[in-house]
Amino acid sequence: MRDGIAVYPGTFDPMTRGHEDLVRRASRLFDRVIVGVAASGGKGPIFTLEERVEIAQEVLADYPNVEVQGFSCLLMEFLRQNNARVILRGLRAVSDFEYEFQMAGMNRKLYPDVETVFLTPADEYMFVSATMVREIARLGGDVSKFVQPGVLDRLRLKIKTQ
Repeated sequence: MRDGIAVYPGTFDPMTRGHEDLVRRASRLFDRVIVGVAASGGKGPIFTLEERVEIAQEVLADYPNVEVQGFSCLLMEFLRQNNARVILRGLRAVSDFEYEFQMAGMNRKLYPDVETVFLTPADEYMFVSATMVREIARLGGDVSKFVQPGVLDRLRLKIKTQ
């Protein structure tokens, strides 16, 4: 089934193999997938918005129906700007579900035509979160299994210069 435009929003700080896995699978389900990289200044991302957009573009370059855009408005406004009616979200654990279920309900109230589609990552990425990857990398741990080589290089350089 292929249907329209899906937006996969997130901070993507950094883009992990789990994120890439969801995008790969979504690219088979939808005509177009927009990876919406949120500014998320309140989260204190390690990479700037521009860097996160560049990283996502590099990681996802092999997917012709996927594009990457940064945004700093409400997600519902971003969907309107892109004529999208589907939000793609990843679920790793039951704890993710509670938060995502609440967000899906709020988004539906703001923009009733929107549907939220949940995908679970492949088994090997069920435990991977960008937050954990950042923390492990900051503490000198090996995160090479969780991110693409180019992302790893940028992550190491960013941590070294902080």
